[in-house]
Amino acid sequence: QVELVESGGGLVQAGDSLRLSCSASGGTFSNYIMGWFRQAPGKERDFVALIARSSTSTYYADSAKGRFTISRDNAKNTMYLQMNSLKPEDTALYFCAAEVGGGYKDYVRPATYDYWGQGTQVTVSS
Repeated sequence: QVELVESGGGLVQAGDSLRLSCSASGGTFSNYIMGWFRQAPGKERDFVALIARSSTSTYYADSAKGRFTISRDNAKNTMYLQMNSLKPEDTALYFCAAEVGGGYKDYVRPATYDYWGQGTQVTVSS
């Protein structure tokens, strides 16, 4: 069983930065494709970014390109999301997710992922 725990959320002003962390335990972190998603109240869970097992490949939602950077440290079993130039529309509960099997899948779909954290709240005031 894989456990994921997010941290680093908070209340910030527009233009500020935050760094989210996702700590994994209970499995072999380096084997997982990892993703960040977010969900605002009353809305669906949306894809933000993903990173391949050895950090060789990353992919971002259009809303995240140029402002967010996903990274991972397999030695620390941790993934990160550096968020810069935050906007009020970035306000959401941010989740990390792990996909174990790999292969040709639609990794922007939440249903593709096998394990989820409980989320960390990011609130950006204008």
